[in-house]
Amino acid sequence: NQSSAAGIYGHVHKFDHPWFQTLLMFYGEAICLIVYEIQKRKARKEAENQIQDIPPQPERVLTGIFVVPTICDLIGTTLSGIGLLYVPASVWQMLRGAIIIFAGILSVVFLKRKMYPTNWIGMGIVMIGLGMVGLSSVLSQSTSSDVPKGKMILGIVLILLSQLVSASQMIVEEVYVKKHNVPPIQVVGMEGCFGVLFMSLLVLPVCYFIPGNGPHGSYENSLDAISQMWNNPAILGFGMIYLLSISFYNYFGLSVTKSLTAVHRTLIDACRTILVWIIDLVI
Repeated sequence: NQSSAAGIYGHVHKFDHPWFQTLLMFYGEAICLIVYEIQKRKARKEAENQIQDIPPQPERVLTGIFVVPTICDLIGTTLSGIGLLYVPASVWQMLRGAIIIFAGILSVVFLKRKMYPTNWIGMGIVMIGLGMVGLSSVLSQSTSSDVPKGKMILGIVLILLSQLVSASQMIVEEVYVKKHNVPPIQVVGMEGCFGVLFMSLLVLPVCYFIPGNGPHGSYENSLDAISQMWNNPAILGFGMIYLLSISFYNYFGLSVTKSLTAVHRTLIDACRTILVWIIDLVI
């Protein structure tokens, strides 16, 4: 978001394209479906070439059910990306810890999972920490000098809402991989395919015609994003790294959900905060 390059009309400006970045995320997830098909064909050939016990097959499910987590993924990622425009990366990462609270509450409500007093105390401590992070980011002049406090508060609210939506997505995914025995890599791949369709055929065209401050007076101009990536190898490189890393990130995350629970996944994911915070201090 801080990198600049010439856009489609030759004007140099920052790479401010949160919706296009969401499209890149879905492309990264869709890669997992290719890997899944390769693995499935390889397993089928091995079974044909030698006599062996056939492993239990995943339950057949309607392809349309993957639309639900896809929509959650789209909304959650986009809200989080917009919020990142108004807050520092370290604050953004720490506020993402709110997903622990939301996932815990939703697992109790919808999965009927029992929470012990120590679990509630832990979530309470997380909530206090999040409040302190949000308050400090608003009051600190050193982090808000370039961004008005009103926009910073808006960014914090958007990030928290994104974590509520993402927690809902994780609960739905846990039902798929455990109750229906769907392979995690298939879930990620199908979400990516549906996401690419939604973004390409609906979301990005609509965003182009919404008035905004972007090139050609659009809220989101994907052609301008592509032009900037073409004109700045650094932006293109970061985009490709993001595309590949998101495929590994979501696959490993869903694998944790299948082996443990969605709450465990959020706890492990929160460990990234330490690394991001340290790097932000160094930079």
